[in-house]
Amino acid sequence: MDDLEIRELRENEIPLLEEFVYHAIFLREGSAPLLRSILHDPAIAVYIQEFGRKDDHCLVADCNGTVVGAVWTRILNGDVKGFGYLDDETPEFAISLLPAYRGKGIGTLLMKAMLKLLKQKGYEKTSLAVQKENYAVSLYQHVGFEIIDSTDEEYIMVAHLQ
Repeated sequence: MDDLEIRELRENEIPLLEEFVYHAIFLREGSAPLLRSILHDPAIAVYIQEFGRKDDHCLVADCNGTVVGAVWTRILNGDVKGFGYLDDETPEFAISLLPAYRGKGIGTLLMKAMLKLLKQKGYEKTSLAVQKENYAVSLYQHVGFEIIDSTDEEYIMVAHLQ
């Protein structure tokens, strides 16, 4: 893609994460869109509330001055843990692209850049949870995540960084 830049999220762009977490929620084929109030559910809000703490990292895909995708990680070890929680030292991945920008390789670029950043910062591994039906499972495997556990509906995946 022309004029695509992978860069760090700017502080004034943090509110954009609300839009990206909404688009990150997997919907089965034929499902009705979710109400935006889902973003206030503690299990979802934990991915973006008070973003910018010490172990929060975010890279965005900027296409001609518009943020079209984001990948962010947090260590979610409070009362509400993330769906892909492993332990109190492992950052958990979230990634999302605006629908019109999916299938163009942007997600792969974002994920590889975040894995490199996390490795540079000294993290040993990173995790995520993904619905088994989600087409992104193969993308995650392609960039180095492996399935380490599963529930009826989700895979828990980890990428080793060291």
